Amino acid sequence: QVQLVESGGGLVQAGESLRLSCAASGRFFSINDMTWFRRAPEKERESVATITSGGDTKYSESVKGRFTISRDNTKNTVLLQMNSLKPEDTADYYCSAHVILPGGKSYWAWGQGTRVTVSS
Repeated sequence: QVQLVESGGGLVQAGESLRLSCAASGRFFSINDMTWFRRAPEKERESVATITSGGDTKYSESVKGRFTISRDNTKNTVLLQMNSLKPEDTADYYCSAHVILPGGKSYWAWGQGTRVTVSS
């Protein structure tokens, strides 16, 4: 069983920054892609940023230029640096990881989420 634990959410004003962290623990062989998702009130889940095990990144248009995803493979962690936050960034943010288990099976693990609230 792989666990993902997010931290770093909170309440900030527009224009400020936050950094989210997600740490993976448990028994696994490796982790491929790691993705930050978010779900705003009454909206569908959105993929915010993805980073591969090799460090390639992809961002949604809504956060490109403001958010930066990074990872430390030695610590099995992924970070999301969020700058110039806007009220529309308010959402619950979830970390997800494509986990490879010993034996070769794989699945997407999910964290419990951390809330980000941006006031205007």
